[in-house]
Amino acid sequence: MARRAVISGGGTGIGRAIAARLLADGDEVVLVGRREHVLQAACEELRTRAGGSSDAGGEDRVRYEVADLRHPADVERAASAITERGDVDVLVANAGGNFDTDRAGLSGVVEDWTANFEGNVLTTVLLTESLLPSITRPGGRIVFVGSVAGVRGASSYGAAKAAVHNWSLWLGTKLAADGVTVNSVAPGFVPDTEFWAGWSADDIAGRAASIPVGRPGALEEIAELVAHLVSPLAGFTTGQIVQINGGVVLGRG
Repeated sequence: MARRAVISGGGTGIGRAIAARLLADGDEVVLVGRREHVLQAACEELRTRAGGSSDAGGEDRVRYEVADLRHPADVERAASAITERGDVDVLVANAGGNFDTDRAGLSGVVEDWTANFEGNVLTTVLLTESLLPSITRPGGRIVFVGSVAGVRGASSYGAAKAAVHNWSLWLGTKLAADGVTVNSVAPGFVPDTEFWAGWSADDIAGRAASIPVGRPGALEEIAELVAHLVSPLAGFTTGQIVQINGGVVLGRG
């Protein structure tokens, strides 16, 4: 039976790769993001890769909802549209980015920190809270996409991702008795995303040289890890921050 998966930030990069991976498993996916033209293009591409626009029953397997996940009204509207079709089996909260522009003065510090908190923490928390009543119990799967920056630090962006990691630990404990798992993944350098837009081949090669495995990560590798964490066989894995960074930051027991 096909599961229903909601993926925020699903129009590009890691989110779109996760959507493609879950579609390959036969799941239905709902992409959520701010830019309708990006979501439309992603849906068209994903439908083509999945072999058509509809499943055997005629219901579209790839849909999208436009929402700015920093704003409660947008989140409530999107969540209502998503859940009117039924429960949610998988939630991947991937939307985020680094919104720190090094604004001047203390007011600039406030703006940078607020922008990263809203763009990374609120986008995760508000969508998750809005969908929690409709998460399948037991068997629901929730994954937050954090960052290596949340493990080793990187100003307001790293602090925001650390907050996402920490909240996943609390939520994993809260939902464990319901049979719902909650985990975070913390990717390292994955240049094929908007996050690293504008980097030259030399920039990428220089960054890759500092990675113990000698190369950047690939979108498909992040998607494969998430696919495992949301699979039925991952029910004994919850409350974890799973690093995937090529050895840049080593795990701690």
